[in-house]
Amino acid sequence: MNIVRRQESKLAPQAQPEWNPASMLRDFMRWDPFREMAPLFPNQGRDALFMPDVDVKETPEAYVFKADLPGIAEKDIEVSLTGNRMTLSGKREEERREEKETYFACERSCGSFSRTFTLPAGTEPDKARADLKNGVLTVSVPKKPEVQPKTIPVQGAAQKS
Repeated sequence: MNIVRRQESKLAPQAQPEWNPASMLRDFMRWDPFREMAPLFPNQGRDALFMPDVDVKETPEAYVFKADLPGIAEKDIEVSLTGNRMTLSGKREEERREEKETYFACERSCGSFSRTFTLPAGTEPDKARADLKNGVLTVSVPKKPEVQPKTIPVQGAAQKS
């Protein structure tokens, strides 16, 4: 297997990007020091590099978790709930590569992953629902009715009887 990396041309100087604190913060939040240390531990292989991105949001009715899991089959994903802890785990198999093929880049991660989240009080884990569609796993954990927001109608003096 050959991996070819292209070097940037040194003929044309590149313009320096403007300083953007928001962009720097976003880059810092995505920085993974363990990914940079991976070459120091060759026995771990590429398995140590795969960690899917997860969005967590709260709606009036539930807590919703969305995980990017492209290329992973439903049978390779597990969602488990124990007490107030929810664990998303699974694995993405590495594609078979032929020695006679030339690769220009090999950047996709593979291997096993596990992400654990602590659910807030007032959830109903027994009624949780998980769906996988277009490579996105969506897990919805509903709130108990007593913790969902309620609207109380306001009555004026003329409405009272």
